[in-house]
Amino acid sequence: MSSENTHAPADYATTTTAAGPFTAVVDADGVVLASGWTASAEELRVLIHPSIRPAELRARDSLGPVSRAITDYHAGDLTAIDAIPVRQVSGPFLTHAWEILRKVPAGEPVTYTDFAVISGRPAATRAAANACARNAAALFVPCHRVIRTDGSLGGFRYGLPVKRWLLDHESA
Repeated sequence: MSSENTHAPADYATTTTAAGPFTAVVDADGVVLASGWTASAEELRVLIHPSIRPAELRARDSLGPVSRAITDYHAGDLTAIDAIPVRQVSGPFLTHAWEILRKVPAGEPVTYTDFAVISGRPAATRAAANACARNAAALFVPCHRVIRTDGSLGGFRYGLPVKRWLLDHESA
């Protein structure tokens, strides 16, 4: 990515969902840079890697296909989020792990141990958990689909009630 684009303004919109307010931040191409169950775009902006973090956020009523996917997903179309492009920057393992997370099917959560295995580092359960914790694009990179081996939820940036809602929504 060229340096003149690294701090370009980004757009955001907040959608009301059954799990709470959901905000997405997108770049000029409509690619999701960050998203989650918060009404604060600034809370999301600081999660974006410094090399692509926008200096300015502009509120929009809609982000077009991204906003439609958010609404459709929460209304029951669990695959609506799959085709939405996401851009996150990190090292090779985290980038790979986020790509793998996008392939975990709705309604089929995996354990942190399983996630480490399918990410290619079976001994790296903590690294797999770190990939979930550092994910800026919640929902579109569905880290909520990773749970503990005992079936408990583990952590979630937006709270365990939201994670439970999402898992129940996807298993319905």
